[in-house]
Formats: sequence, C-alpha cells, structure tokens
Amino acid sequence: MKKLLLASTIIAALFSQAAFATQTIKANVNGMVCAFCAQGIEKKMRALSQTKDVYVNLKQRIVAVELKDGQTLSNDTVKDLIKDAGYEVTSIEISSHPIEHIKAEMESK
Repeated sequence: MKKLLLASTIIAALFSQAAFATQTIKANVNGMVCAFCAQGIEKKMRALSQTKDVYVNLKQRIVAVELKDGQTLSNDTVKDLIKDAGYEVTSIEISSHPIEHIKAEMESK
C-alpha cells in the first residue's frame, strides 16, 4: 500500500510539473529582411493573449514565442499570423526552453 501511495505521489508531481513547463514555439521565417519586418511580426505575436515573451532574430530568421504557463497555441495559428504579415514559415518546432535560452543560443552563432 505504501508503494502504491508513493508511486501515485511521484506521478502526480511529474504531471503537475509537465503542465507548467515552459513552452516556446520557434519558427524559421523566410522574407524578413529588415528591422521593420521583425518589428511587425513581433507586434502581432505579442498581441496574442497566450504570449509571455517574443524574440525575433533577423539574422537567423527565427521567431520564438514563449507561452504563458498553462497556455497553448497551435502551430497553424503561428503560421497563419506570420503568413498574414507577408512572410513564409519554413519550419516550426516546440521547445521547452525559455526565450532567454533561445536568444543566447542564437546570438552565440
């Protein structure tokens, strides 16, 4: 019985941590050629209620959107917003790293 209770406690703790893990959507974007381009995309992404932070790297053509705890955002929504702004998403991935980590990684390249 004690083993069952211990296992249940561990599983519950793991699920509660997973529910509040950082989620960042990272998109590779074609067509961004100037700071105005980057600023336009950043403004659209920051307007979303799910958004905690946004990072746009013009040189690497990366747009990263960190979500607030417990929030979700579909890849299609991100793609559509970027497409509506006049740019093309070539790939998209989900990261468990916060914006600060992605920014440091991109700026070290």
